[in-house]
Amino acid sequence: MTRLIATFFYTGYLKPLSGTWGSAAAVVAAFLLYLLGGWLLVAILIPIAFVAGLWATARETAGKDNHDPSEIVIDEVAGQWIALLPVLIGASHAGYTGPDALALWPGWVTAFLAFRFFDILKPGPIGWADRQKGPIGVMLDDILAGIAAALVVGVFAYAAHGYPGA
Repeated sequence: MTRLIATFFYTGYLKPLSGTWGSAAAVVAAFLLYLLGGWLLVAILIPIAFVAGLWATARETAGKDNHDPSEIVIDEVAGQWIALLPVLIGASHAGYTGPDALALWPGWVTAFLAFRFFDILKPGPIGWADRQKGPIGVMLDDILAGIAAALVVGVFAYAAHGYPGA
């Protein structure tokens, strides 16, 4: 069970660039979850993924030298879902409740690319979080990268659409 969670249904074993594959799988999963229950379902699942990720990562790395093996991608999933929240909320507010949410494809792409940017380069507090030992370091850097990416998505959305009512 822990391996299934940590690797997000074995997506983490895809090579090369396991983290990118994990993020891509998270985008697909977020879209399917949005179809099932809207942005709120994704938002509810983020802390669940975080806690499950802490537990699964602790179990999968116990007694090993490498505290963040590349096949563990549940951290990318939680972070990518955070990055996508502004897009999902925007789709909901625009009345896109089904597959038409993909009409906001620039937001989906921006969320993916911004998250990968912050997850790979790890600037500032993201890098600090990554240097923490144990499962919290594995998970926390991606949470912070997701928050940073969500802010980028918001800025790009504002630039593209302007202030509502203006």
